[in-house]
Amino acid sequence: MSDDVQHQQTFDTASAGASLTFPMQCSALRKNGHVVIKGRPCKIIDMSTSKTGKHGHAKVHLIATDIFTQKKYEDLSPSTHNMDVPHVVRNEYQLVNIDEGFLNLLTQDGGEKNDVKVPEDKVGDEIQKAFDDGEDIIVTITSAMGEEHCLGWKPAPKS
Repeated sequence: MSDDVQHQQTFDTASAGASLTFPMQCSALRKNGHVVIKGRPCKIIDMSTSKTGKHGHAKVHLIATDIFTQKKYEDLSPSTHNMDVPHVVRNEYQLVNIDEGFLNLLTQDGGEKNDVKVPEDKVGDEIQKAFDDGEDIIVTITSAMGEEHCLGWKPAPKS
């Protein structure tokens, strides 16, 4: 083994190198698909394309809502230009406990996940009530661009 300083490196984090987004041409985007507008992951609720005019490109007008905050965004972009599309992942977990505003979840492989906050809306109230009533609950966690939020739940299937 070499004792050279150049060979003694420590790595604080490691990842598969996957990006948070991928590029897609505006004309290929579709309603109910996802897009990044003003740095936020959004779901497209409406889009329209204008015809090419005196100044060149056809334009795509997008109206989308933030998938986490439901805030509405609009964007106008040439149809031939690329826009970022977020990698959106939905996972289901068994709810074990609610502790100090966080959901204690059981992963598919039997591990624990304790870093998702209880939603501060109607969904969070429904989860709290169902949990207090002793129901077994499955929560849906949506992840995109480094953020995770609980956006839904359902009763666990009876075994």
